[in-house]
Amino acid sequence: MIPYRVLVVDDSIFMRKIISDLLSGNPRLKVVDTAVNGAEAVEKVKQLKPDVVTMDVEMPVMDGLRALQKIMAEHPTPVVMLSSLTQEGAAATVKALQSGAVDFIGKPSGSISLDLYKVKLELHQKLMAAARSNVRPIGLPAQPDKKESAVSATKPARRPPFSSGIGNTEGPKAEGRRHFSHLVAIGTSTGGPRALQQVLSGFPANFPAPILIVQHMPPVFTSSLARRLDSSSAIRVVEAEDGMTVRSGTAYIAPGGYHLLLQREGADQYRTRLSAEGTRSGHRPSVDVLFESLLPFKELKRHAVLMTGMGSDGAAGMLALKQAGAVTTIAEAEETCVVYGMPRAAVERGAAMHILPQQHISGKLVQLIET
Repeated sequence: MIPYRVLVVDDSIFMRKIISDLLSGNPRLKVVDTAVNGAEAVEKVKQLKPDVVTMDVEMPVMDGLRALQKIMAEHPTPVVMLSSLTQEGAAATVKALQSGAVDFIGKPSGSISLDLYKVKLELHQKLMAAARSNVRPIGLPAQPDKKESAVSATKPARRPPFSSGIGNTEGPKAEGRRHFSHLVAIGTSTGGPRALQQVLSGFPANFPAPILIVQHMPPVFTSSLARRLDSSSAIRVVEAEDGMTVRSGTAYIAPGGYHLLLQREGADQYRTRLSAEGTRSGHRPSVDVLFESLLPFKELKRHAVLMTGMGSDGAAGMLALKQAGAVTTIAEAEETCVVYGMPRAAVERGAAMHILPQQHISGKLVQLIET
């Protein structure tokens, strides 16, 4: 079997050697070259056409994020980021994931560390999965054009459904209602940050349902993800805390290391509950745990969504919700998934009522959910 060809990008000669050594023992992976900065990485991707790239975040000349953006615009190639487990590293990594990176590996003790050996198996698995993933071109961030901006400013904004004129992300966002009849639950993994950005940005500010979300991610990274998504969405997006009152027009992201569940508070109000109980199929948070927590609430019109990700987490929970009377169950279509794993499992089990490309999911939910 022909091994996947890997380009290793890091400004540290020590880290380039460590990563190359970690990959040398796997017959499915072959390091074809290394690059010392983002500019060199862009050129070597163009010349060598590797199957997958490991990319450091912080580098001189051109950093990893800018290099990723150029690669995805000019020569789309699966990229796995290497990130320090710090708040700053998490923020940069989430931005990279939304810019097209397939996945990331956290460096256990900072930028230069022998502890990287601790994640050897994870590195192998994520690189092989990334090499098989579906990456699509993503344009470079647009440079502001004064003439175009002036013209755009004269055009009236198109109001989204349910809109009361609040449809932008500037200024404080209004708090949603504690009383609602619909609830949306979304599960995703590899490729999820970009998919979530696509879906959540399609909801109007006064979307009349709360959204509960499980994205497979470690601690620190989920708080950065929530902030990034909140800045690009008209609805509020927060990292869930234990005991939060659940409100419409708000998305609650399960924090890394905790399951997210729904619990009733009184007759018709609800709160989030976090649990540190054992992993489910290797995951905490788990999509199955979230979906199963919704089973008792038949008074709510429940809508479940499974998007891009490896494995089958959420498929069993989605089927149980469908059998328990959920109004809608949606699996992301293969053509827009970075990794067609979790949605495939739902489709194969007969759990999905609708199979939709990523860009149509929010529109379908808006269509189905009425005030």
